[in-house]
Amino acid sequence: MNYHDIITIEPGKRGGKPCIRGMRMTVYDVLEYLASGMTTQEILDDFPYLTHDDVMACLAFAADREKHLLVVQS
Repeated sequence: MNYHDIITIEPGKRGGKPCIRGMRMTVYDVLEYLASGMTTQEILDDFPYLTHDDVMACLAFAADREKHLLVVQS
């Protein structure tokens, strides 16, 4: 999934957090809903302006970000 066309970052919107298609819904909002136990379908039902691809883009963004985290061992 190429999330780069869906996830946007604008300095003046939501404090520069990654958002979905320029809207005020952040990647972190969607990830928190998923982590709390909501299904993708429940998210789409609650937020009809989101698409399945939007939710998958959030997961792809998080996975990509995780790959780039540095692990510091002491």
